[in-house]
Amino acid sequence: MTQTIVYYLIALNIVTFFVYGIDKWKAKRAKWRIRDAALLGLAVLGGSIGALLGMKVWHHKTMHKKFKYGLPLILIAQIALIYMIIQK
Repeated sequence: MTQTIVYYLIALNIVTFFVYGIDKWKAKRAKWRIRDAALLGLAVLGGSIGALLGMKVWHHKTMHKKFKYGLPLILIAQIALIYMIIQK
């Protein structure tokens, strides 16, 4: 079970990282964009590290407050949740 969760999180973070890159590419070319809710949703589902890396590498959404402050809060909440689960 734990191994499956680790693989899920790795895969989701890789996907999230590239989704942020795709959205940045689309932004530069004035193309159809990925909704902010979808980008944040990927982070909530476990892709918060990929989202933060995507912000840094692609320089994307770095000035939007809901990403600048929201993503670190999501990551902290996820770390706290994992800590609570491990402690049981």
